[in-house]
Amino acid sequence: MLALILLAGLWAGLQNALAGGGSFVTLPALMLAGMSPLAANITSTVALFPAQISSGLAGRRLVSGAGQLSFKALLVISLVGGALGGLLLLKTPSSVFARLVPWLVLFATAVFAWGSFARRPASSPEHHLGALPAGVAQFFIAIYGGYFGGGVGFLMLAALTMAGLPTRNAGATKNALAGVMNASAVALFIASPEVHWPQALALSAGAIAGGLLGAWALHRVNERLLRLGIVGIGVALTIGLFLRPI
Repeated sequence: MLALILLAGLWAGLQNALAGGGSFVTLPALMLAGMSPLAANITSTVALFPAQISSGLAGRRLVSGAGQLSFKALLVISLVGGALGGLLLLKTPSSVFARLVPWLVLFATAVFAWGSFARRPASSPEHHLGALPAGVAQFFIAIYGGYFGGGVGFLMLAALTMAGLPTRNAGATKNALAGVMNASAVALFIASPEVHWPQALALSAGAIAGGLLGAWALHRVNERLLRLGIVGIGVALTIGLFLRPI
């Protein structure tokens, strides 16, 4: 089973490097290994964190604030929001989270599909968010990221481009902030009995290797087909979770 989880991590790391949506792979793999949805979500968050940090560092030269909202302000907002989301998750009974997770995956799939195929970056100043709306948006996105995180990259990408960042800078800033918001959640999760460490380590090793492979394959894979595959996984996972006995 650890070999399967290692492969899931490899796939998730590759997928995150190319398009995002790696949690659509890790969540069902960990649940297939016998974890509850709550334990699978917490274990996945901890396991994918090192790969997120490496992705954020790789694009650090493009990281930027959003208009009058500095990157330091975005960083603090993301840390606080991620910690609140992590605390909320730890306070959620496993049975309640099991009922919530199909809806969360459905929402994440819809966000991913919208971000991949429907959203267009804001192109004119009148569409740009001011500093306060951008900060509020990032705060609630960070809470969601600390609690569940599926599709959070596209939520941030939408908010940051609407705040005036060019798409390339928004993508790099999004990667850095994803690592930051998960850092606060991971700090809370490390001591949780819901973390299954052997599986987390196998998943993390696979994700790091997958991220490196993704950097090599970035210009060699048809991204649109990959995104279609991710949406298909999300739809199948959503259906399976709704049909799964609680």
